[in-house]
Amino acid sequence: MRSLDPTDPPAVGGYPLLARLGDGGMGQVFLSRTLSGRPLALKTVRSEFALDPGFEERFAREIANSDRVRSPWTVSVVDYSAPGQRPQWLAAEYVAAPTLADWTARHGPLPEAAVRALGAELAEGLRAVHRAGLAHRDVKPSNVLLAGRHPLLIDFGIARAADDTRHTRAGGVIGSPGYMAPEQVTGGAAAEPGDVFSLAAVLVYAATGQGPFLRRGEEPSAAQLLYRIVHEEPHLDGVPESLAPVLAACLHKSPHSRPTAQELLERLGSGSAAWAAVPPSGLAEDLAAREAELRALLDASTTVAAPPVPPAPTTVPPAPTTGFGPPSQYGPPPAVPAGTGAGPVPALPAGTGAGPAPLVPAGAPRRPARTRAAAVAVGVLAVAVAAAVAAWSGGGGDKKASEGTTPPATPSPSSSSSSPPSKTHAANALPASWAGTWKGTGPGNPSADGVFTFRTTSVTVILTLHAAKRGDLVGRQVSHVTEAGSGQDIGCTETLRLQETHATSMVFQAVTSTPTDPSTGGVCAPGNVYTLTEDGTDALALGDGGSQTAGSPSRLLRVT
Repeated sequence: MRSLDPTDPPAVGGYPLLARLGDGGMGQVFLSRTLSGRPLALKTVRSEFALDPGFEERFAREIANSDRVRSPWTVSVVDYSAPGQRPQWLAAEYVAAPTLADWTARHGPLPEAAVRALGAELAEGLRAVHRAGLAHRDVKPSNVLLAGRHPLLIDFGIARAADDTRHTRAGGVIGSPGYMAPEQVTGGAAAEPGDVFSLAAVLVYAATGQGPFLRRGEEPSAAQLLYRIVHEEPHLDGVPESLAPVLAACLHKSPHSRPTAQELLERLGSGSAAWAAVPPSGLAEDLAAREAELRALLDASTTVAAPPVPPAPTTVPPAPTTGFGPPSQYGPPPAVPAGTGAGPVPALPAGTGAGPAPLVPAGAPRRPARTRAAAVAVGVLAVAVAAAVAAWSGGGGDKKASEGTTPPATPSPSSSSSSPPSKTHAANALPASWAGTWKGTGPGNPSADGVFTFRTTSVTVILTLHAAKRGDLVGRQVSHVTEAGSGQDIGCTETLRLQETHATSMVFQAVTSTPTDPSTGGVCAPGNVYTLTEDGTDALALGDGGSQTAGSPSRLLRVT
């Protein structure tokens, strides 16, 4: 870490900047934090990428894809910039650990047992990526963190979006010279076998201090490295004899001749210990020093308030947006300051390493072209406003440092007759059995009047939750709401905070809310509160603590 430059902004996207972590091909990387003190790695995107009209869409798509990967060997995305915001940025959980590249450059190659354990655990990480139908495409020493419990694969969603831009604009290749598979060099599709090739190249580096296509003491050009990858055999001098055969198989020129990540795991795992049991000498002390430095920065930053983020302008009147009744019956949802970023993306709890995001279905966006009454959005799960106020006053959470704590306006007594149950969950955290992805589909509301309530033909909700304590970000929900006639998706996607914990139910609040399909021109408002209740071992019932929009699913079933 190093101090911020005088030209660095005090905050990006509402997140305070605390220190510089480095510079990369994508842009600058800063240390940041949530209001509750969880550390974040905030990466800004170089302005050149904005010149590609397709980058912004790919940026959001790849981050959403990366949210599908939940494993102990990957780092989760917490938030990212809203469409049109400059600079574009990405906030991910921060782990205070050295990269394999940094560690090997300072301390030399890893012992054989550590290399074998590293390979087995990273193969597990790739297996999780591949099970999600994705490929990392940029496995290299600087994208491997040597954390204490598990090594971590980082930086694949944003890198794919950037690499696609470079490929399109410059006719280049996607990946890092020296660790790319031959089929990537020649412009073919980068898929699972390419990741296995790259991982083997990384393990050669871990065992010898240099890549398999690099000769000691030389500094070849990228073109020379790429030529060697395609036409020459790898150099495995210095690789332990027990590892050389399996790494040679992974480095085969033909992707069809390489083992899969599962097969690599089986070949490495038979004689390997867990990474935590065989770390290289000195790593534990290094991690402790990094953690102490991080804690000192975080503690110091809590006494300095970040500058407020100006509210984002809106082109629609401040009509209710949760769709659970006529405008005259309910007040507006709790006020959450604008400018909180694009909202959800996989892995919300910064610094926990725990994994996913999404929660209960958000409402549909408001449309500038409609009247105030028609601007009432489709609330997939709308809890009565009185419950929302009670939950809001429950306090705590990972609100950005720039957000205020102004409570919502007091609702009319008629808005709800029920009060939330008392907090009884002993752990004050999301139960482990709730973590994962949940999905449900309802019939929509085709008989609605089309004025005060949208006519819809289906409502699909995808909810992703990860481990979190009460008051922390816990996941996100993506709702796909099909409007009758136009066929447009008028659903919203929301980042969720765990607001309350009970014996068999949980209360969530939407911290950010954005249209699931931005092309509709709609506007989604944050602040919605949702209740989910256990309904068997693999189902969650959607909120009996408030009124939910007609046609939404009554149950969400476990997907993963």
